[in-house]
Amino acid sequence: MGVDRVNLLEFDLDGLAAYCQQRGEKRFRAVQLFRWIHQKGATGFDEMSDLARSLRSKLSTQAEIRALTLLTEQASADGTVKWLFDVGGGNAVETVFIPEDDRGTLCVSSQAGCAVGCRFCSTGHQGFSRNLSTGEIVAQLWHAEHQLRVRLGLGPGERAVTNVVMMGMGEPLQNYAALVPALRVMLDDHGYGLSRRRVTVSTSGVVPMIDRLRADSPVALAVSLHAPNDALRDQLVPLNRKYPLDDLLCACRRYLEAAPRDFITFEYCMLEGVNDTLELAQQLVDLVHGADRSKRVPCKFNLIPFNPFPQSGLRRSSRERVQAFAKVLQDAGIVTTVRRTRGDDIDAACGQLAGEVQDRTNVQTRMVRPVIRIETTG
Repeated sequence: MGVDRVNLLEFDLDGLAAYCQQRGEKRFRAVQLFRWIHQKGATGFDEMSDLARSLRSKLSTQAEIRALTLLTEQASADGTVKWLFDVGGGNAVETVFIPEDDRGTLCVSSQAGCAVGCRFCSTGHQGFSRNLSTGEIVAQLWHAEHQLRVRLGLGPGERAVTNVVMMGMGEPLQNYAALVPALRVMLDDHGYGLSRRRVTVSTSGVVPMIDRLRADSPVALAVSLHAPNDALRDQLVPLNRKYPLDDLLCACRRYLEAAPRDFITFEYCMLEGVNDTLELAQQLVDLVHGADRSKRVPCKFNLIPFNPFPQSGLRRSSRERVQAFAKVLQDAGIVTTVRRTRGDDIDAACGQLAGEVQDRTNVQTRMVRPVIRIETTG
């Protein structure tokens, strides 16, 4: 019977140091090993030339660098790349690389599926199977960074991935135990050396975990808001029934005490006739710039064109409506951008990631209720 090998992608540097110490090795050996794995993309121990031969021999029988199995790769006409990775049990997750002139952003998944069930999100309609492990989260960055370095012809010290957003499949803060070590690998100077400002966790509003993240690994925070009042947000983001807007905004203000940026990014998916009226835009202004200055939330808004998918029953707001909505926010002094749709020809745009999920949550039965449309002028 073979020995189960430990996947070294599961460890942040402290975890790897503890693993090495248990085998009689000093911390500097863990640092060397960590650099080989994450900075150089090593796949085996024989190539780790500055490690003692005895350690390499030991590792070769007890450990491995276990990448995810790649099922498919798709490239968009705009340069976006989407990978589909097998995570076992009939589940597969998607990872997307978005190249820009000044940065390369990797959108990483944290779960096989998602249990939150936001009405406008294709992932949520697939249901939920399980959390990914730390190694499965890190392996998405490991694969993308080192494959893209070769593809782009980058030299030593040049990075393909400069930004990571935890905006792929899943709610990251509902997989907290695996998320935080993965973030530490991304941030570690011996790993990927990313700035806290360039790593973003996106959440639908898991209030207790926002507070924990502030203490454990404060990176940039994005909140999927999508509505300016509890009645509408209850329909669009079911988690709001547990953590309503007042509680969520209080958590955002607390988070800013330790955040690497001095603002929270609010994501707002524009749905025709549902959340895109000018009255609702003014409600958003009142929500984040209320009369009580102590309750204001320094923020920017990212308005996201809805990417339609079967069974959603929703439509994308017109460009004119999105621009009018944005103007209300901008006139109130709120920095507001309209996200440019990328990768929609390969279903890699925001809200389109679905992968393959062996649902354990009976989601299709839960999500048949219609969304109430707002019929107002403006």
